[in-house]
Amino acid sequence: MDRYPRDMAGYGPAVPAANWPGGAKIAVQIVLNYEEGGENNILHGDAASEGFLSEITGAQPWPGQRHWNMETIYEYGSRAGFWRVHGLLKDTPVTVYGVATALARAPDQLKAMKDAGWEIASHGLKWIEHKDMPAEEERAQIREAIRLHTEVVGTPPRGWYTGRCSMNTIALAAEEGDFAYIADSYADDLPYWMQVGGKDQLIVPYTMDCNDMRFSIQAGFTRGDDFEAMVRDAFDTLYAEGQAGAPKMLSIGLHCRLIGRPSRAAALRRVMAYMQGHDGVWFATREAIADHWAAVHPPRSTPRPSEMAREAFVAEFGGIFEHSPWIAEGAHALELGPHSDSAAGLHNALARAFRSAPEGKRLEVLRAHPDLAGKLAAAGRLTAESTAEQSGAGLDMLTDEERATFTRLNDAYTAKHGFPFIIAVKDNTKAGILAAFHRRIDNDRATEFAEACRQVERIAELRLEEKLGR
Repeated sequence: MDRYPRDMAGYGPAVPAANWPGGAKIAVQIVLNYEEGGENNILHGDAASEGFLSEITGAQPWPGQRHWNMETIYEYGSRAGFWRVHGLLKDTPVTVYGVATALARAPDQLKAMKDAGWEIASHGLKWIEHKDMPAEEERAQIREAIRLHTEVVGTPPRGWYTGRCSMNTIALAAEEGDFAYIADSYADDLPYWMQVGGKDQLIVPYTMDCNDMRFSIQAGFTRGDDFEAMVRDAFDTLYAEGQAGAPKMLSIGLHCRLIGRPSRAAALRRVMAYMQGHDGVWFATREAIADHWAAVHPPRSTPRPSEMAREAFVAEFGGIFEHSPWIAEGAHALELGPHSDSAAGLHNALARAFRSAPEGKRLEVLRAHPDLAGKLAAAGRLTAESTAEQSGAGLDMLTDEERATFTRLNDAYTAKHGFPFIIAVKDNTKAGILAAFHRRIDNDRATEFAEACRQVERIAELRLEEKLGR
């Protein structure tokens, strides 16, 4: 099957109700990345020094050498920055992304995290790049990260975030760890499920905009005010959406060596006070958010259309276009994916197969539709879908005069155009259908062929919405 693996649709217009505890309008989730002592360093067996997320503009790794300036910048995070942030947030639920080797070199900081009741998730074995790492080597590092984390912290991690990940990371983490969530995604403002690693894995997305990492990149933050404004604007937007009935999650990413600097910590203090000054704010760890989501929105158990084998797909959707399973066969052969699993997405695929067919094949589809209130209806020989549709418009309850009118119009329309009069009866009343009949019967054939095709597509759309929901 030709299947597109990326999910470009997400929740679309059907955003689920988060139902945060206490009716909260927003969930605020703060991450403190603890990486100091786990970064690239030849002391750690790496090939070069660290070159990422520091005060040194344009820093590059130094192959085979230690980098004194880089090392001491990272050391600031563990020696001073951590304690400043801890002092500000020790009474707030926080998730720590803890690099296992860094935590092993930070017993005092680890104790402070645990005393504050912070969640300690895994940030991998080392704070290094994984994009070029062979899959089995990365798998081995994930296993060792879980083992060392459990040894150092005392309990295994329930959350995972690699950060500098590869295309294999999420699948490997899902296979190797019994994680309540994986955070290596930036794709949404709410948690979502993925079928990966042979199971349903909850993804709790992270952030790169409300993240102090922007202090260390070009065109990023230059003042604490920049960080504060970014977080406040995000909070205000999501809080307003929550007030309107669609609560979301705000992720905020922090690093000890960045936000822990006195020039920036004041901005963190101000933005915390701002958020805490609002009612209906749920400050939560990612673990708490994941547990809530799994309880309120468990993974779907029904098969997704894009994942169905051809035979099952045609059996399920072959009747959406009246007596024309070849349209479902054509749709199944397209590049389907998660974007095809909603009513709108599947309708698009089916409509594409219909529209690209020769005119003769489309004419067959039009002729497969029954007359409105015609002989097939009287004999009870309509499809279940057509029966329900015509009944819904009252076409099964016609007077003798109305039935005679429909018969006369049906015969005249078919004789002129070569196919039955087609209209999406769910969109119309009996009176509206009759008015359309009278209006359209005198159109030329090309106009009516195009209109009939549009109506056939609309009927299919309504049937899919009935079947799959909007």
